[in-house]
Amino acid sequence: MEEPAAAVLKRAVEFDSASRFQESLVCYQEGIDLLLRVLKATKDETKKAHYRAKISSYMSRAEDIKKYIEKEKEDGKYHKQIKIEENTKGFSYEKLFQEYLNETVTEVWVEDPYIRNIHQLYNFLRFCEMLVKGPCKVKTIHLLTSYDEGNGKRQQMSGLQEIEQSLNNYGITLDVSYSSSIHDREIRFNNGWMIKIGRGLDYFKKPQGSFCLGYCDFDLRPCRETTVDVFHMKHTKKT
Repeated sequence: MEEPAAAVLKRAVEFDSASRFQESLVCYQEGIDLLLRVLKATKDETKKAHYRAKISSYMSRAEDIKKYIEKEKEDGKYHKQIKIEENTKGFSYEKLFQEYLNETVTEVWVEDPYIRNIHQLYNFLRFCEMLVKGPCKVKTIHLLTSYDEGNGKRQQMSGLQEIEQSLNNYGITLDVSYSSSIHDREIRFNNGWMIKIGRGLDYFKKPQGSFCLGYCDFDLRPCRETTVDVFHMKHTKKT
């Protein structure tokens, strides 16, 4: 257990030195947990004293980083970037958004010009399902998108109306607006978090078949390359 702890804490220090504080904090916390297990299993008092000193030092640094991140959030300067590589897996909506959802989230804004085709409507539906499951207490979802310019307009509007009716059964209002000039893709929560995804909600690849792993579970679905930028602001702007 000592070697894994040392490896994780080494990464924590490297991230710390590179000012990648969010990643550094995660590694410090994981490394400290591993080191505590080593301490518990150690009988030698000299080694115990050494481990306690190390743990105390790392905990102090982790606490400083945590305070720094909180201050950045308060000042509206927080920024975290996630790069999703081509064909990688494990980036379901739950994995991407759950960290930023809590019981204070009651209102959500989605700006995405491509909630048009059937698979894009299903993407939006899955996103809504995630919100309904909690832990947030969403009451209103605002969607700003663009009209399908072809024959799919009727299908698009019908699909969104069906989602609206279904959300209504859960006490959630879906407010849909359309814009012909929308280009940006972003999702905002009223607790101050803003997530910008280069491809919007449509960053998953088409499954190879209807009975292939990843068809239902998006954590098993290969992704298309995109970048996710996460910000925190004192106040989330409204459209």
